[in-house]
Amino acid sequence: MTVPLDENEDWPTLGQYEHSHLYHDRAAVRGFDQIASLASSYDFVVVGAGPIGAALAYKLSIDHPHRRLLVVERSWDEPDRIVGELMQPAGCQALEALGLRTVFSGIDAVPVHGYHIAYRGQQLYVPYPRKADGSRFRGVSFHHGRLVMNLRAACKSRRNITCLEASVGRLLMKDKETVYGVSISPPRGDVSDAAQQHTVSAGLTLVCDGISSQFRKTLNPEPVAMLSHFCGFVVEHEPADSARFFDGPEGANTHTMQAATPARENPLPMPHNGHVLLDGLGPVLLYQLTERHTRVLADLPGAALPPSDAALRAALRESLARAAPKHMYPGLHARLAAAVADPAQRIRAIGCRFVPAAANRFGGALWIGDALNVRHPLTGGGMTVGLADVALLCAHLRRAAPGDYGALSARAVRRAAARWSWDRRPRALVVNTLSVALHALFAAGDSPDLGLLRDACFRYLARGSLCNAHPAGFLSGLLPSPLLLVAHFFAVAALAMSLRLSGDPKAAHSGLLSLPARCLAALRTLWVAACVILPFMWKELQP
Repeated sequence: MTVPLDENEDWPTLGQYEHSHLYHDRAAVRGFDQIASLASSYDFVVVGAGPIGAALAYKLSIDHPHRRLLVVERSWDEPDRIVGELMQPAGCQALEALGLRTVFSGIDAVPVHGYHIAYRGQQLYVPYPRKADGSRFRGVSFHHGRLVMNLRAACKSRRNITCLEASVGRLLMKDKETVYGVSISPPRGDVSDAAQQHTVSAGLTLVCDGISSQFRKTLNPEPVAMLSHFCGFVVEHEPADSARFFDGPEGANTHTMQAATPARENPLPMPHNGHVLLDGLGPVLLYQLTERHTRVLADLPGAALPPSDAALRAALRESLARAAPKHMYPGLHARLAAAVADPAQRIRAIGCRFVPAAANRFGGALWIGDALNVRHPLTGGGMTVGLADVALLCAHLRRAAPGDYGALSARAVRRAAARWSWDRRPRALVVNTLSVALHALFAAGDSPDLGLLRDACFRYLARGSLCNAHPAGFLSGLLPSPLLLVAHFFAVAALAMSLRLSGDPKAAHSGLLSLPARCLAALRTLWVAACVILPFMWKELQP
């Protein structure tokens, strides 16, 4: 077994997980053939056992040990996905609040210290913020399926949770305003076949069926536009010889580098960090799943993918060659080129969307996680928002239903849900808006105004101090301040305007005669910046 170069003292990545004996335990999961043994009603029914549903069920079972929970998941086998593989520090904090601090143990997870960003031949480091004791927060990267299985193992360990492998065909409604339970079908059966359906009533139904939620339109019928696609594959390599990350004084917590990165066994410029390479067709992300495996995610802008596998590989080849040029990253360049050229290399794609949260219109049910709210995966904030929402919701429900016996009060649950919907907004707004705004800049192609804002963004981060520390706080989910996000974004816009006005060669032609044109161009840049961020913030503020 490979020993990680640095242990994560906050969220342990070494050692054996306390519920590892239940990782593959099928005896703890009931099949649809055992449906007759189910109770006819439960206090809580959780739809979906992904990271959000499993964590929610586990925490509810602890907070309400005498209430019964049913978790319905179509397949309890280990999932295989290409996103949801990096947990920001605020997401790790949420897991700790949920009693799941050790969930990263035993899955070869890797501590993450910050982000290495490369743009136009320069490299920049954005470390995570500091804690009160002077050390820095850390995140964690991992195989998505392994983390989910650890979370499910925690659910299996709770006596008041029933784990069921089945499909939820529909939500049971009365008066078109209240959900009182679910209709359950075989996991791969016909959900419209009445003979194959079993109904279960619930005091509260929690919809956590993820990014492809079949029930999202029940709550939010608005059409969802596709922003881009992430194409992903895994590169194998030797472990790094050192965990190289910068930890200088706060006023100089960033650096740019011009020198070429030498080839070595581990091709990443800064192991144990996320990597964002901005010179491709869209941004390219790299982060370790284990010491020997790195995920590559290349963003291809546009609503549609190339029409064939050959065309897809050609687009990836071009994007990766531009993002990781040979003169800067010889080892990484060679690994990426070989992976795309290998016909046996599995290349998978996932659509990237933005779905703002909708106001809850139904009694007896709540949508949470990606079933409620989706952002672009560029910043890796999905599970952070979802798990923070889980921790906040559980706290409100614990206060709303302090008694552990008797029926859940519908009025108390509605009041708790209303408070939760309001209290979750700051963090969700910051993380979600940041993800789509940065994607708009980083995948702007040849747009002169967005390109100038992208240049200004890189220069702004390179200034260090709060110009670097606060954006790191937004990215990590540790600084949920919408007003501060707006202030920094328009500070970047002001820097872009100054480039226009100063006659910077990258922004406009210099000279006194061109000053009126440059002033108009600067105002247009401000308008474009406002159009990038404000519409998304307005949508997040709607519910």
